[in-house]
Amino acid sequence: MSKLIDVVGASGVGKTALVRALMKAYLFEAAYESHADRPFQALFKNDSRYALANQIDYMLLRAEQEKRLRSSPQLGLIDGGLDLDFHGFTRLFHRRCLLTDSEFDLCQRVYSFLRELLPRPELIIHLRADEITVARRLSTRDRINIANAEDTAVFNSFLDEWLATIPPEHVLELDVSNETLAYERSVPIVLSRIQRFLAPPSPGAI
Repeated sequence: MSKLIDVVGASGVGKTALVRALMKAYLFEAAYESHADRPFQALFKNDSRYALANQIDYMLLRAEQEKRLRSSPQLGLIDGGLDLDFHGFTRLFHRRCLLTDSEFDLCQRVYSFLRELLPRPELIIHLRADEITVARRLSTRDRINIANAEDTAVFNSFLDEWLATIPPEHVLELDVSNETLAYERSVPIVLSRIQRFLAPPSPGAI
């Protein structure tokens, strides 16, 4: 079973750009958010009645992607992911009353069931950027976005709560506010961290 790296963060922070930059520097098998291919994303943008269908669809997609990446001989790299879709987006949409309490509970049951079946990613890269940077990046991309720059602070608070439950050696925090989307500074940092967790344990290590 291959190891998996998950890139998480608020909408517009630059997750997809980092995955693409890493793909140029290392031989990964990658999976992307694929907003344009999802059947409920555009419907949800215009009608909150599709929020539940959209979230269930995304969590199932992410579980399918994780299963595929785990079966690849190459190291897996996922843009967003199952945990982000629940702890970030599902919680945000519930906070914004786009999901009812009962719908949120259903999403939580689906997420918990899927995560019990699939091992957690070995490394989670959490990207942060200030709200101005996020707003600028969101304004320049041609993509259906439900979350917006004003959601960044509360979105990150949800991620912080989740990441506090993960052993710190499995989390890499990066502030990318002052970087270009080529990620000249962050790519070497990520690759160095990857080499450390891929390396076999030293003799006598516990």
